[in-house]
Amino acid sequence: MPAQTAYHDELGDYFAKNADTSPYNAYTDRPAMLALAGDVAGLKLLDVGCGAGHYAAELLAGGAEVTGIDGSATLLSHARERLRDRAELHLHNAEEPLDFIDDSSFDGVVCALLLHHIADRPRLLGELRRVLRPGGWLLVSTTHPTADWQKFGGSYYADDWVDLTLSGGALAIHYQRMPLETFLSELLAAGFMLEKLIEPRPTPGLRELDETAYNKLHQAPCFLAVRLLRP
Repeated sequence: MPAQTAYHDELGDYFAKNADTSPYNAYTDRPAMLALAGDVAGLKLLDVGCGAGHYAAELLAGGAEVTGIDGSATLLSHARERLRDRAELHLHNAEEPLDFIDDSSFDGVVCALLLHHIADRPRLLGELRRVLRPGGWLLVSTTHPTADWQKFGGSYYADDWVDLTLSGGALAIHYQRMPLETFLSELLAAGFMLEKLIEPRPTPGLRELDETAYNKLHQAPCFLAVRLLRP
């Protein structure tokens, strides 16, 4: 189990820079999540694990009012530089209750590539349901269980905490594997209704940047993304 869920210091700086052009973030997960969000004009949105503000910047450009939270001061410094005063940002560990947010405060919540870092997922999901208005939506993306099975081996149904090395082994991210059954069961148990599930493929722009990565991500899944409704 992790001591922290945030990307601090050098790891935070790495992610802030990498998310600008990464095949995985910039060309796969982010466009998929924004497509699931659809028209956000006039909506009040919460970006949980907002990182360096890449998703928030796109949501703001779409006309939404955005509040972002992240447990990393490093990433929030990048988010503040990117977003300036256009979004309300909070340093907050997502393992802790969202006590500073009132019930039914948001029309939508974006939770991109965060859930697999959280030890107490039922509590976080309960908090996200609480702060959403009835009829509001939740977007969640996570690592694809098949991709994790290929990387780490063992049982597909394993729920162990693993370390994925980055940047030639100099850095690593720590997260928990989970099969599809666990991922969906926890979301439904928290009181959400599944509206749509996708396995994101990269957008065509990646082909010009990195054809090898483009072909790889069209052949093997990397992420799962879902849109859920709060009844």
